[in-house]
Amino acid sequence: MYLKRETGPRTVTLPDGTTMSRADLPDKTTRRWVARRKALVVHGVESGLISAREACEMYGLSEEELTAWRSALAHHGASALRATSLQSYRNNNDLDETQG
Repeated sequence: MYLKRETGPRTVTLPDGTTMSRADLPDKTTRRWVARRKALVVHGVESGLISAREACEMYGLSEEELTAWRSALAHHGASALRATSLQSYRNNNDLDETQG
């Protein structure tokens, strides 16, 4: 059996001390994006486990969507990644841009 060798590290240590590997990332066929899965992708990108480009290709995300996830997690934590919380964590500048 042939296993494809992935580029980059096999595992990374996250800031909270936990270890993350590619096996911890959501499945490539994921269509329902809950906050926990979004956070795993962001942590994978931030830690260098996968590149932002690879994450976008793997999960069918736009660069803007991944950037929004990264920003929300950095500024407000994992709860900001919940779809029902989106309006609560948006600032007035974001709203002005969408109306403009």
